[in-house]
Amino acid sequence: MTDQRPEEVQRFLDAITALEDIEDDAACAKAITEILKDWPEKHARLREIRQQRVLSLKSQGKTWQQIGDELGIHFTRAQQIGKGLRGEKHRPKKKTAPESSE
Repeated sequence: MTDQRPEEVQRFLDAITALEDIEDDAACAKAITEILKDWPEKHARLREIRQQRVLSLKSQGKTWQQIGDELGIHFTRAQQIGKGLRGEKHRPKKKTAPESSE
């Protein structure tokens, strides 16, 4: 099966493979530490860019279904991205009623 990833995605994945291929354990760990130091900011920026692009698609008159189809995700997830909502694992847990002491 031919991979249809954008070139930028493949370069990113190749960079991770290149890190794995560093033979010196300390050098590998140090390089990854440098990347992870900046990752929270870069991760947040990627989410912002994605949200901007999804909103741009919406402003072009596309439906959430069309946007979801183009991104390969469910249309409700496309809506959530447009609203800036993060995935389920980052949502606050629902509060449960305190158990009675019967």
